[in-house]
Amino acid sequence: MPGLRRLLPVLALLLSLHSLEGQQRNINFDLLTAAKAGSEPTVRSLLDQGASPDSRDRLGDTPLNLAARQGKLGLVRLLLEHGAAVNLANLAKVTPLMSASFNGHAEIVRLLLDQKADVGLTDRVHKTAMVYAAGNGYSECVQALLEAGVDVNSRYWNDETALMWAAGEGQVSTVKLLLARGADVTAKDNRGKTAGMIAAEQNEAEVVELLRAAE
Repeated sequence: MPGLRRLLPVLALLLSLHSLEGQQRNINFDLLTAAKAGSEPTVRSLLDQGASPDSRDRLGDTPLNLAARQGKLGLVRLLLEHGAAVNLANLAKVTPLMSASFNGHAEIVRLLLDQKADVGLTDRVHKTAMVYAAGNGYSECVQALLEAGVDVNSRYWNDETALMWAAGEGQVSTVKLLLARGADVTAKDNRGKTAGMIAAEQNEAEVVELLRAAE
């Protein structure tokens, strides 16, 4: 019995710690739910109560990634102020910067870049923030990435450039921007194809004319 009495405080401590862990999991789950709903006041309250800004859902998304994807600028700013990790990716290796770039949220892209978001990271399908921004025709995001130091002629998966991505998707305004910033129209991917050839294959006539004129 004396041995049991000595163990009781240890057991009580373990139970207490287990209870605290459960409470933390619950508050982190509530934080993710609030972030998905875009509720800035609720997120603020939960962070003040000790919720982790780097909580993850079953897909590995953090509140910051969720907010960046939805274009919630105030929420992104709030999470960064509370120490959210700017480069923390989900299970598909998608970072908040990629999420914002894919959806054309230029102000969030700039904010993340100001917080030293890594422009060189690639996701599970080998795409970067620039690839998503250029391919989807989000010229403001492309401009922000270029201003942050991304080389306009950087090579991505299959040796494709941002110009090739924009050209193949018929993104006229983005093609014009990239050309104005010195994009190389003669560059070839690993198949030996230029941006003009890629655009022609996709029947993007206006882009083809733009690229021919640039040559």
